[in-house]
Amino acid sequence: MKKLLSVAALAALASAALALAACQPQKAAPKAGASAAPKFNTDLPMTEFMGHFVDPAAFMYWKGSGTMIDEKGEHDLSPTTDEGWNVLVSGATMLMEAGNSLQIDGRRRAPEADWNKYAQLLTERALIARKAAEARDKKAVFDEGGKVYEVCVACHEQFVIQPDIKANGPAKGNPLPIFPNDVEKKIEKKAGG
Repeated sequence: MKKLLSVAALAALASAALALAACQPQKAAPKAGASAAPKFNTDLPMTEFMGHFVDPAAFMYWKGSGTMIDEKGEHDLSPTTDEGWNVLVSGATMLMEAGNSLQIDGRRRAPEADWNKYAQLLTERALIARKAAEARDKKAVFDEGGKVYEVCVACHEQFVIQPDIKANGPAKGNPLPIFPNDVEKKIEKKAGG
């Protein structure tokens, strides 16, 4: 009888263990053709990623901040409609995601710690810029847009400008554009007297 009881007890324990195991969340079986690791296509060259995604996003944000001065005077560039403010929010949102995308395998550049630092800063500052646009805070939009710009300039200095100088030497010739004769004369006149 003791043996029968212990077999019955073992059977009860085994049944309880199976019942508990059945209650545990199970991992879904991968679908046919799916792999466990995500796959990202990073074939797009960095210059195109910047030119077709990051730059347009930044300009979507920056074009709606600050002032412009022309022959007619000073003009506030801040949006005046819901649609205009939403453009700034969209630009900042895209910049946040650009910072994430820059950290994907195949996009990172060496030294990776520096690259990731700038990408993460872009996301962090774009989030703050987005909040400023959502709040329709003209001053904060301008200030935060400047902080996003600082990240871009610092990253470009390390990963674009310095490598180019190292590979090709300093720029040759005058980096300023050639001005029309009348403008050139005005510049010379101001410089001389």
